[in-house]
Amino acid sequence: MESGHFQGSQHQPAGPLGRHIAGFRELIEKQGYPRSTANRKIRLVIDLDQWLKRRGIEATDYDENWATVFLDYRSERGYCCRGDPTTLRVFLSHMREAGVLPYPAADINQSPLDRTTNDFALHLVTERALKPVTSNIYLFEVRRFLSHRFGTGSILLDKLSSHDISRFMLCRARTVSPRGLRLTASALRSFLRFAYQRGDISFDLANSIPPVANWRFSGVPKYLAPEQIEELLQTCDRGTSVGQRDFAILLLLARLGLRAGEVVHMRLDDIDWDTGELLVRGKASREDRLPIPRDVGKALATYIRHGRPRCSSRHIFLRSKAPRRGLANSVCICNVVRKALGRAGLDPSFKGSHLLRHSLATRMLRGGATLAEIGTILRHRLPNTTEIYAKVDLSALRALAQPWPGGRYE
Repeated sequence: MESGHFQGSQHQPAGPLGRHIAGFRELIEKQGYPRSTANRKIRLVIDLDQWLKRRGIEATDYDENWATVFLDYRSERGYCCRGDPTTLRVFLSHMREAGVLPYPAADINQSPLDRTTNDFALHLVTERALKPVTSNIYLFEVRRFLSHRFGTGSILLDKLSSHDISRFMLCRARTVSPRGLRLTASALRSFLRFAYQRGDISFDLANSIPPVANWRFSGVPKYLAPEQIEELLQTCDRGTSVGQRDFAILLLLARLGLRAGEVVHMRLDDIDWDTGELLVRGKASREDRLPIPRDVGKALATYIRHGRPRCSSRHIFLRSKAPRRGLANSVCICNVVRKALGRAGLDPSFKGSHLLRHSLATRMLRGGATLAEIGTILRHRLPNTTEIYAKVDLSALRALAQPWPGGRYE
């Protein structure tokens, strides 16, 4: 009967994985884990190495199935930690990236839905050149549509009709905003045209997608007053690394009007400290260089020098916990804004990162800037994109107002 004692296994001769553990240790250390956590992960892999050795399993035979058997073995003996499955998945990926293990073959037992959408996914990336975040949204909407029409059965595209599309759009209209519904319509049009060009459907059903009413300029930009912006900034505890990070993020949003995605993708190489400029990677692969205000530069320097964890990632803003890597997406930036609003006791109807972008434009407008100047700062591609801010210029609108018939205008 095999011993369940794992803790001393690192002192035994190395098994089939032994010569790869050092590289994994280096990877873990670069990801910024605390020493105790890193040591626990390394001990787990050493235990795995000894377990494979006792069973005569070669390194090239190790895969997800053996990882599951090993974890069950440990669990039966009381050596089970919540992060163990993740550690073994990361180790398996490390072995595959190093060329020691092959990547798993494509699953031939894919669902009908997967087989139908795989080629469309490739089309979005190679032919349409959509960014991953956009193509993922399109795929999500198309998969939802096909599941709504066919369930889990076979996907028979030639059976689709305009009635199926209208019924799905009406269902989606009950749960999403007009803007979200327009995105659904765009995804379906793209998919149906793709299917028509391939000959999967006989008619171009893209034309049967009903238009979505979402009138431009129907709303008023939400914004914070300048004093509220300062309250928001003061809520960051700059004595902590997270507070330094969030303070720098909020300043970039409030002083430069950056979009959340632009902040997420900022890299250390984008800052030119000599010229005081910041490279911003915007929408449609557009790149701009913006001057760095003094307070923004100071906040960035403080975070990078004192608050930013040491790791191999070149992204400026990192996760607060290991593994140390860049923030995942724009939602992380919006969460920073929402938490700051909560600490400041502010409760605007809109709480996303664009709130600070709108606030900057509004402050500039009331300070005498023209719409063209605001459009330049916000890097709008089209001049009419900036026209929405005319709605918050109350003094200019008051001058255009006409007296009510029979009444008096003041």
